Amino acid sequence: MRVLVACEFSGRVRDAFIKRGIAAVSCDLLPTDSPGPHYQGDIRDILDDEWDLMIAHPPCTYLANSGVSWLYRQEGRWQKMVDGAQFFKMLLEADVPHIAVENPIMHKYAVEIIGRRQNQLVQPYMFGHPERKATCFWLKNLPLLRETDNVKAEMESLPKSKAQRIHYTPPSEDRWKIRSITFQGIAEAMASQWGDYIMTVGVKR
Repeated sequence: MRVLVACEFSGRVRDAFIKRGIAAVSCDLLPTDSPGPHYQGDIRDILDDEWDLMIAHPPCTYLANSGVSWLYRQEGRWQKMVDGAQFFKMLLEADVPHIAVENPIMHKYAVEIIGRRQNQLVQPYMFGHPERKATCFWLKNLPLLRETDNVKAEMESLPKSKAQRIHYTPPSEDRWKIRSITFQGIAEAMASQWGDYIMTVGVKR
């Protein structure tokens, strides 16, 4: 089984699969933050290399509903949104048997280009992190992720600055990187559940 983790510089999802004995490679324009199998370059360079599963994290800057008000207020942003949505659609429709593409809640203009909304929305508190940050998955030949450790009650007892830590991350050069890294509990659920699913049912080519 061969797994490609697209648009990931942290290595977190890649490493979760590797720890389970599954061959995985991350790919990003940036170098990997964590030593391991990584292709630094355009994902299109290796997309057709016969992967069994791809998990992709394409940039959300121009697709997220939280930034929709800027589409008409910032010159050039609309075209960047179109380019981003087309890139997202390219990944979702890639010739890979099993695919999960991740993004935040998306605005309607991007959805119209991509063709459909997500299959699933999860929160970090469903996977052991007492935090709130909506994460959506568009899936192909994969089951929905099952929650592994629901700590919603703990999350609700925390001040908003902690329960929504990512949202309240102060401005910095690395803020976008911090906001884009997959929560460890979600990464481990992907590797465990989707890895076991494909190993059980086989690759659907």
